[in-house]
Amino acid sequence: MAGLELDIVALLAVVAVAAGFVDAIAGGGGMITVPALMLAGLDPVTAVATNKLQGTFGVAVATHRFARAGMIDWHGAAPFAVVAGIAAVIGALAVKVLPVALVAAAMPIFLMAIAVYFAVSRKVRDEDARARIGRLAFTFAVVAPVGFYDGLLGPGAGSFYMLGFVTLLGFGVVRATAHTKLLNFASNLGGLMLFAATGAVLWPLGLAMAAGQLVGARLGAGMALRHGARLIRPLIVAVCCLMALRLLLDGANPLGQWLRGLLL
Repeated sequence: MAGLELDIVALLAVVAVAAGFVDAIAGGGGMITVPALMLAGLDPVTAVATNKLQGTFGVAVATHRFARAGMIDWHGAAPFAVVAGIAAVIGALAVKVLPVALVAAAMPIFLMAIAVYFAVSRKVRDEDARARIGRLAFTFAVVAPVGFYDGLLGPGAGSFYMLGFVTLLGFGVVRATAHTKLLNFASNLGGLMLFAATGAVLWPLGLAMAAGQLVGARLGAGMALRHGARLIRPLIVAVCCLMALRLLLDGANPLGQWLRGLLL
């Protein structure tokens, strides 16, 4: 399989189980799978493209699990999903013309802010609250920009969706997670279609990892439905902190470079 030993493929499938579990609850599964794919010898573009394939299966299963539990308002959420998918494709196409490094530099700050919010806010609970804006405004204020960012860069997109659903539409944590998975699926699918058109996807490996995602995502969605905010809230805080740290440790991140210059 593209020069990979079967034991490496099996190990990556196991990694995908863990990633699918975490991603179904709090997002950030790519934080686990993309480094694993690169450690296995894939170049960055192929790793990201193959990750889109296996990750799409995971969020699809999680979305289905939440939908079966009646947590998704399809009439209201379908337009969000369409906009997220289109915005992700546009974001992916804009990679070569926009200052991605500057966007990446700002992301750790936003992710830490989200972590603090979910850690201390009393509004983060299982019960729904009153919406602060309408759905059309939410589409332009949250769905389109986050979908675009998901295609452009990606890390933390699910956390941004979650924050928007909780703070602006007043969704309870489980319901917000369910709708976040639907939008993640749409933006992942849009990105996957673009990568597939360029031939960057390693299909056999991606499908092998997708099998692991199916298991992990189903387990994670079930745990989220069972435990609600008690599980989702601390896991989101942990995932946001870890994603921020990972971005800062990236040698190409300007903010990380600046901080290392201060400390060394």
